[in-house]
Amino acid sequence: MNPSDAARSTTFGQLPSLLLSAPDGAQASITLYGAHLISWRGADGRERLFCSAKSSLDGNKAIRGGVPLIFPQFAERGTGMRHGFARVSNWRVVESGCDDGWAFAVLALTPEDLLPAHAQAWPHAFSLTLRVAIRANDMRMQFAVKNTGKAPFPFAAALHTYFLVGDLAGIRILGVEAEELAITDKFDRVYEGVEPRLALVDDGVVLTLRQDGFNDAVVWNPGAADAAALADMADEEYRRFVCIEPALLNGPMLQPGESWLGGYHVS
Repeated sequence: MNPSDAARSTTFGQLPSLLLSAPDGAQASITLYGAHLISWRGADGRERLFCSAKSSLDGNKAIRGGVPLIFPQFAERGTGMRHGFARVSNWRVVESGCDDGWAFAVLALTPEDLLPAHAQAWPHAFSLTLRVAIRANDMRMQFAVKNTGKAPFPFAAALHTYFLVGDLAGIRILGVEAEELAITDKFDRVYEGVEPRLALVDDGVVLTLRQDGFNDAVVWNPGAADAAALADMADEEYRRFVCIEPALLNGPMLQPGESWLGGYHVS
């Protein structure tokens, strides 16, 4: 396989994006808006990520589905923008190709890439990079945060993964509670200090979720009532996904020159 074929510039909706193609047939789409992994198909051809049919794909609003990248604030846990600016900023592709069968891309974001309002609201010098790699039925993400300024800053981070499922009522999640977790309607829970390995069981298929550097996990589904109130989600779509996200809700005070790295491996 020609390395240049591993990552091809294209569009997803109206958004500039990259299409990653591994030699074994695995594929993934990443929009530059938000460095957003929006689709991932393993070599088996099965789509693993949910994206709402009503989601905005024009860069005017955060995407509903895929893997929104949360930084530097989680939800309303702070005084800044809900879920932060990373998911609504335009990232740059700094590297892509094929390495040992893995198709990969690395995207970067610095203060110079931010909208003026976002840069003013969070006036810290930083460098973010996200590396996405796929091969066979495996997907790996690495999110790095570096303090490039002269003052320390706190932060939170998460990979808000929307997993596509056959039916919400039939799934089981292992590793977050003592017993397997089943969900039938609205669910929103933070699990602090989880073990690195979780699992999602859906119709006999087991996805193993390994996280490194992310100490916490969040499980979320809006349920019927809240889904009906969301403008960017069809009423019954809540049955088609569950969010299981690796998270760092109380990140370290990152000192000047220091870096933090979070890893996520789904297989």
